[in-house]
Amino acid sequence: MLLVGYSFYDVLIGVLYASLALLVLILVYRKLLNHLARNAVKHEDYCQLYSLEVSPAKGQLAFYFTSTMVRPFKLLILDSDMKELQEVVAQDCKVGGNIIRFDSSKLSNGDYFYCLKTDNQKISKKMTVLNE
Repeated sequence: MLLVGYSFYDVLIGVLYASLALLVLILVYRKLLNHLARNAVKHEDYCQLYSLEVSPAKGQLAFYFTSTMVRPFKLLILDSDMKELQEVVAQDCKVGGNIIRFDSSKLSNGDYFYCLKTDNQKISKKMTVLNE
């Protein structure tokens, strides 16, 4: 036996204390996780921007996003260096799905980003424009 000089009851009490300490540590950890999760991100406070249906993009494009509340937004076209080229629209969105149409024939061929900006977020997605 490894614990020479200790009685069976001393070893049993030591194991029980170690088990109790481990249980308390687990409970404190779970309490901490619950406390931190209280301030988690609420997805309903944000819009969701979807990718384009056509790739590469050409001609008339339909940008689609959803929102759970009416809020002001801007839809921007950015160049490959993330610099603003054009503001497509700036208005209030409606609850549910929103479709914004844009004519990409005004853009030269290349990589661009489209960006949805609201008061509390900014979402960007990449698109490749290839007009004939």
